Amino acid sequence: MQRTNQNFFILTGGPGSGKTTLLDALEERGYTASVEAGRAIIQHCLTIDGAALPWKDPALFAELMLSWELRSYDLATQHWNTVFFDRGFPDLIGYLRLSGIAVPSHFQRAAQLYRYNDRVFILPPWPEIYAQDTERKQTLNEAERTYHAMVRAYGDAGYDLIEVPCVPVSARTDFILEKLKR
Repeated sequence: MQRTNQNFFILTGGPGSGKTTLLDALEERGYTASVEAGRAIIQHCLTIDGAALPWKDPALFAELMLSWELRSYDLATQHWNTVFFDRGFPDLIGYLRLSGIAVPSHFQRAAQLYRYNDRVFILPPWPEIYAQDTERKQTLNEAERTYHAMVRAYGDAGYDLIEVPCVPVSARTDFILEKLKR
């Protein structure tokens, strides 16, 4: 049975495009935000020397991200207000495609059954703020390819993408909140 929550909004895009900073700004304005699955899983696996790292076992990494996103979606249903997600189920499909891994049917099923608001905010590559770190090992070129994979994945899933401009975080926050009013 399909579950759609019109109060659930996705922020997606390639790594290093400012999603986490933007989510922090939305939280500062009183909104609820989820925690990004990928970064948290990487941090945990590095701590325990686990195998579910994108550079060790990308398929296992994707399975853990799917589990994390299912739990995040369920936890968010406890909120009656707007919830912003740092990525969603279509991101997992985009990641698998980008990694050259066949998308298992249960990933497709999750993207079909667990729906968000039809308007998805996508952050384009922004070379001026892009930086690698312990968890973000992708190059800027890989970040750009990820962005295009997300455009395709969300388009295929029937979402309407709204590109967030590359402006200071306060202006990005205002942009999103203005779009929510419409």
